[in-house]
Amino acid sequence: MSGVMKPKRDVGIIGYGAYVPRYRIKTQEIARVWGGADENLPIEEKSVPGLDEDTITMSIEAARNAMARAQIDAASLRAVWVGSESHPYAVKPSSTLVAEALGASGATLAGDWQFACKAGTEAMQAAIALVGSEMAEYALAIGMDTSQGRPHDALEYTAGAGGAAFVFGPAEKSLALLEGSYSYVTDTPDFFRRPHQYYPEHGNRFTGEPAYFAHTLEAAQNFMDEMNLSPRDFQWAIFHQPNVKFPLQVAAELGFTRDQVMPGLLVNKIGNTYAGASLIGMTNVLDQAQPGDRILLVSFGSGAGSDAFSFVVTNQIVERRDLAKRTAFYLGRRELIDYAKYARQRNKLVMN
Repeated sequence: MSGVMKPKRDVGIIGYGAYVPRYRIKTQEIARVWGGADENLPIEEKSVPGLDEDTITMSIEAARNAMARAQIDAASLRAVWVGSESHPYAVKPSSTLVAEALGASGATLAGDWQFACKAGTEAMQAAIALVGSEMAEYALAIGMDTSQGRPHDALEYTAGAGGAAFVFGPAEKSLALLEGSYSYVTDTPDFFRRPHQYYPEHGNRFTGEPAYFAHTLEAAQNFMDEMNLSPRDFQWAIFHQPNVKFPLQVAAELGFTRDQVMPGLLVNKIGNTYAGASLIGMTNVLDQAQPGDRILLVSFGSGAGSDAFSFVVTNQIVERRDLAKRTAFYLGRRELIDYAKYARQRNKLVMN
């Protein structure tokens, strides 16, 4: 039985947009505070939210960019879905606030998605299904995070902030047409956070081989096999990026080149933005892709699972790409901060 999923009618991305905070901290600065400044650090620097930024505010900014490219009325959206592991409220959706800010509230589905770092692609799968079943003409899916890491934990060196938004609609309006998708999940205890626990924890030895690599490789390879595609059929490939090493290793094992992977590999500049990581990479690729280019997008979420997608860029990318800020704008808009300011902005100093 085939694992590839295709909607009843052809669906594609009709608008996309990214958002990354302006603040950055060098991982060397984190190491300076905690010792070990000469260690081989996993990335160079990461993005940090401002005092007035959270998953909701950043989702709104990314969604506005996506809507500008989609060129549709917000009232025509029939779903606003936000995937994240850092929703500001334990009980109150992020999605309703985003819908209200966009002018999409009312006769609209709204919901928050959780699946660690693949919460954003889970929302994408649902948006594709909703539009593909003709229950809706347009649906918005967002992956966004203000990722947390315990001071001096390995996560503190990589957990960044940011994400991306995608409007899905019928094929004739698409900037990038979906060819199909594939999802692969197992129960793998590699990363978790219990109720009332402020910082997440790694499952240590489960993180690499049985989690990230097993799921990413299974999803990507099975998807390509069933679609009768190979790495040479793709101009671009984007993988989830907890660090620089993992996505490059999985790309090499699958047969992709660095040239195919590097435009979507942004972790060295902004950190692992969790639900937004592979999605920001996707927006950076769409900013550069040409009509006819095929893009492979493969997410990974701890717990664990991966979603794989193939999109083919259409001619409409040319006229609508510059209707909103490109991802390069957010990558270049950069203000370095020290550990003291970082600790304040991330609320790492808790006083009773």
